[in-house]
Amino acid sequence: MKLLLIYVVLNVVNVLLQTVKSIATIKGGKVMSAVTNAIAYGLYTVVVVYMMCDLPLWLKATIIGLCNLVGVYIVKALEEKARKDKLWKVEMTVRRSKSSDLATMLDLANISYNAVDTSGIDTVFNVYSKTQNESKAIKELAKKFNAKYFVTESKAL
Repeated sequence: MKLLLIYVVLNVVNVLLQTVKSIATIKGGKVMSAVTNAIAYGLYTVVVVYMMCDLPLWLKATIIGLCNLVGVYIVKALEEKARKDKLWKVEMTVRRSKSSDLATMLDLANISYNAVDTSGIDTVFNVYSKTQNESKAIKELAKKFNAKYFVTESKAL
């Protein structure tokens, strides 16, 4: 029973570290990537040794599968919560006949925008999203008004 508990704990920690390592390697700097990789692969060596223990293969495979299912989900959920909001510009084109309704809805949601009538029958809205919730609301409005749109992420100066 003690061996089983050690095996489970090692695999949970390993999955968490390996997932963090993957994210850090892609999104982090050189030092963070190097340190995270060193720690993750150091622990992985211990996990490999424990894979040779006297537990049945089906049990080891089940534990590893469940640890990956839960561990990756947890790390990705934490990453999403930690993600900083960025400024996004959503350029939407809607029929001029619907533009005042869209403007009203954006005003009610307290979302920043400006609008320009085109030479045709459309209005172009430049909508600025400061939070993830605003982005969701803007996407729903674009769908509701059958808007054609594209999104641009702000870049640091």
